[in-house]
Amino acid sequence: MTNERERELLLTLVPMLCEERGMDAGLAADASVDELFATFRALVNTREPMPASKELLTLQDELLQGIAENKGVTHLEDLEPCGLDSRIRLWRGDITCLEVDAIVNAANNQLLGCWAPGHYCIDNAIHTFAGIQLRLACAELMRKQGHEEATGLAKVTPAFNLPSKYVIHTVGPIAHGMPAARHRVDLARCYKSCLDAAAGLGLGSIAFCCISTGVFGFPQADAAQIAVRSVRKWLAEHEGARIDVVFNVFLAKDEALYRRLLSC
Repeated sequence: MTNERERELLLTLVPMLCEERGMDAGLAADASVDELFATFRALVNTREPMPASKELLTLQDELLQGIAENKGVTHLEDLEPCGLDSRIRLWRGDITCLEVDAIVNAANNQLLGCWAPGHYCIDNAIHTFAGIQLRLACAELMRKQGHEEATGLAKVTPAFNLPSKYVIHTVGPIAHGMPAARHRVDLARCYKSCLDAAAGLGLGSIAFCCISTGVFGFPQADAAQIAVRSVRKWLAEHEGARIDVVFNVFLAKDEALYRRLLSC
């Protein structure tokens, strides 16, 4: 996508999103593409889960798919298997650029994404680049369920404008830097629930983020050990389920932890 086309789409989308709320877009005539996208992102981050017009969705989808193309997509076959297990891979990068059957989102118990405008948590990024359809799909799941999502379980939605096919949402334990035994059990259950969900759909690949290590406060080293142990246990118990697992990390510290654990 060209810079000019991205700007044109944003100059149309921002007023449309504002009009939904009865707001004046108030765009500066000389606003840059980055400034326009920051406004767009803030608007979609705070948009209620509700249907959108066909025109809005068409323009939004073109924008997000163009951005994904510009960022570049990483494919499963681009990643080297780890020495510990040929079904496991490690990749440091933006999970919204990864083409696998499913990526895992570290969700909150409302399962509606991050509502903080422009927040750079993984929940916000996945909802931003999947598109406004994702929050609506999550809201519909929650309405049917009738209560907040429990820690350690998993729900599956389409991935919409992401390169992956599905998003598997799981709520990790909130440890505040001091995980108790129940937090460790719940974190292990997150990995098992996600793999069970992927196998249930017949998926061949899944990418895990570092569940609970952000604002939920699970120490990174402990979380990495639980993640690797839980995935290896599940793979050993499900030899017939051919699922390739990617541990996706964003920080150099996490990459170093996983490299030691996986012999990558």
